[in-house]
Amino acid sequence: MTDFAAPEFRARVERAQAAMAQADFDALFLTTEAEIRYFTGFRTLFWQSPTRPWFLIVPASGDPVAIIPSIGADLMAKTWISDIRTWPSPRPDDEGISLLLEALQGCARIAMPMGEEASLRMPPADIDRLRAGLNAEFADATPLIKRLRMVKSPAEIAHLRTICEIGSAAFARVPGLVQDGQPLAEAFRAFKIALLQEGAEEVPYLVGGAGPGGYGDVISPAGAVPLQNGDVLMLDTGATLAGYFCDFDRNFAIGHADQPARDAYRALWSATEAGLAAARPGASCADLFAAMTAELPGAQSAVGRFGHGLGMQLTEWPSIMPIDHTILEPGMVMTLEPSLVYGGGLMQVHEENILITDGAAELLTRRAAPDLPVI
Repeated sequence: MTDFAAPEFRARVERAQAAMAQADFDALFLTTEAEIRYFTGFRTLFWQSPTRPWFLIVPASGDPVAIIPSIGADLMAKTWISDIRTWPSPRPDDEGISLLLEALQGCARIAMPMGEEASLRMPPADIDRLRAGLNAEFADATPLIKRLRMVKSPAEIAHLRTICEIGSAAFARVPGLVQDGQPLAEAFRAFKIALLQEGAEEVPYLVGGAGPGGYGDVISPAGAVPLQNGDVLMLDTGATLAGYFCDFDRNFAIGHADQPARDAYRALWSATEAGLAAARPGASCADLFAAMTAELPGAQSAVGRFGHGLGMQLTEWPSIMPIDHTILEPGMVMTLEPSLVYGGGLMQVHEENILITDGAAELLTRRAAPDLPVI
């Protein structure tokens, strides 16, 4: 599957510019991978290097301006962006600041993400230099960016649907990949290979846990401890295709499952069913949290939320939690992720990926079995 054609990105810029006009913003100033890729299609793993900053300016009208290190000029030229200004980075005394000052002169209100889940991928001293060199007010673009990115286009949904099917196909192979006595790290490696074989481009996120009757956390890397009879194994993957993530997990019992583990699994499955039923346009994220919570006995886990948005990043806005009153709309892609603590400190988590439609939510992942699978 190829990435998007120019009209997809032009439409995003036009929607942004319409929102900018309402907010009286003269420019969007963007520094992070997701936002720059959202408007340009510039996709590279070179973001793993923190050495060089990258910038994009979306003006109130016209096409975006990319101000980037010269090492990225050739790749950026393969996108739809034509105005590309470069400097030979690393250059600590001027990491693109003079180019930014020139491009942003005359802008009275410059917006950049400053709110929840925002980050600044440039030296803090350089943002101070930029502010000092401009006679401009800097405003928070987070609500604008959040609004744009939460509702996916048909082209984005196609990528998400495909990567969720790839992840589902890999999970279907797990019973043939893991076994009693196998080091957990080997189980992780086998599953990662399966994801790639099924068509994932990258597997940047794979965590999980295993232990007698359950596990203690949901973010651990794999170690050398072997799987044992009676363990509950959880694998949680964020595999990608064309830069879009799936994010879901599956639980398996090794050899046999005790009754508390079975009961916890079934409760979480039922909670997810309640979330699916509640996930309709007009409902809020808080409504989804309440619907899932009502199906769970005993103590919930302290992870803070029962799901989130999904797309170009493993986790996106909004959050399924009591204080998030974001209203669901068709085109949103979400995870449903209830979790439960039981048995004196054990936990389980259950996760599916869904698309909000005009009616009932569409499962993008193959629905997990209603009872805990035993390998």
